[in-house]
Amino acid sequence: MTAFSRRSFVTAATLAGIAPALPAWAAQAAAPNGVDPIFGDDIIRLDYNESSYGPTTSAVKALELGARQSGRYYYEQQVRLIELFARQNQVPSDHVAVFCGSRSPLQYGLARYAGQRGVVTAAPTYDSVANGAGALGAAVHEVALDAHHAHDVRAMLAADAQAGVMYLCNPNNPTGTLTPRADIEHLVTHKPGGCLAIIDEAYIHFSDAPHCLDLAVRHDDVMVLRTFSKLYGMAGARLGFAIAKPALLKDLQRLNGYNFVSVAAALGGIASLEQADLVAERKATNRRILHDTTERLRKAGYRCTDAQANCFMVALGRPAEPVIQALAQRKVQVGRVFDAWPDWMRVTVGTPLQMQAFLEAFMQVMHG
Repeated sequence: MTAFSRRSFVTAATLAGIAPALPAWAAQAAAPNGVDPIFGDDIIRLDYNESSYGPTTSAVKALELGARQSGRYYYEQQVRLIELFARQNQVPSDHVAVFCGSRSPLQYGLARYAGQRGVVTAAPTYDSVANGAGALGAAVHEVALDAHHAHDVRAMLAADAQAGVMYLCNPNNPTGTLTPRADIEHLVTHKPGGCLAIIDEAYIHFSDAPHCLDLAVRHDDVMVLRTFSKLYGMAGARLGFAIAKPALLKDLQRLNGYNFVSVAAALGGIASLEQADLVAERKATNRRILHDTTERLRKAGYRCTDAQANCFMVALGRPAEPVIQALAQRKVQVGRVFDAWPDWMRVTVGTPLQMQAFLEAFMQVMHG
């Protein structure tokens, strides 16, 4: 029996209550056929904060064109992508660099700035930062989120007066929660001299939070990261931006060997940015499904983070790892355990049907 055919406290009303409000592309993706149209199986993938909708139709066509043009380097497409992003976001184009995803500039920033100095992050947050810093032999200071699950920037500043890197993810991964803009500005203006502030905006498109691109333009040693892996549905294409002062970007590019992204990824990114309604539609769709899912969990007695991303966390009241494993046995894959919150579980927001299947499997595991 597949996850799609099970019934518990969640009924078909879950899908019926959401789908009419969704655009046609999202409602079609939620069609109850029981098989993932891309992977050809019935596994519910809610573990890596990817988009269940994938690239847009126009981006897929652009990716296909890029594949046909991949016999040549065609660097001009990367220049087009940079100029388009800069124009849309009103930042100088020489403050924008393209990388294979946003993890690359993050790791380069750690390599360049951590050195003998420490790295300060929140707990929990994107754990590649601590892992990358540890690989460099840098001390890692993890600071608990505050009572509202925002970054406690004053505690972060106090954690290491000589820190080489301070990392802030907004909205935060894995909690999906926001840190106020004023707090981010406080961290930028009070960080140690020569310390790189990395502001990761991988999930900014899902939220109402003001972006921080201007901070990267105005301040030295500030880098903002963007990615096409989340809302734009291009995780496997590996495409991202770093926004910072030209001298900082040039320094990072030295570590990158001045490599370029693929022609296909660049063209897919251009097509995504050129679709004017894309961010608003996907943001609204995600918000409806996120709200429906977390409200059902709360009514069932579970605490959820106040997320503004395509993921949230739910408090289980018991260790998360056995629950994650039990869900996987039911073909529902959710996020890994975060050491700072071992009794919480991260869940990616999928289609209405996927979230229905998750809720059914979750209730079976927790109460079966």
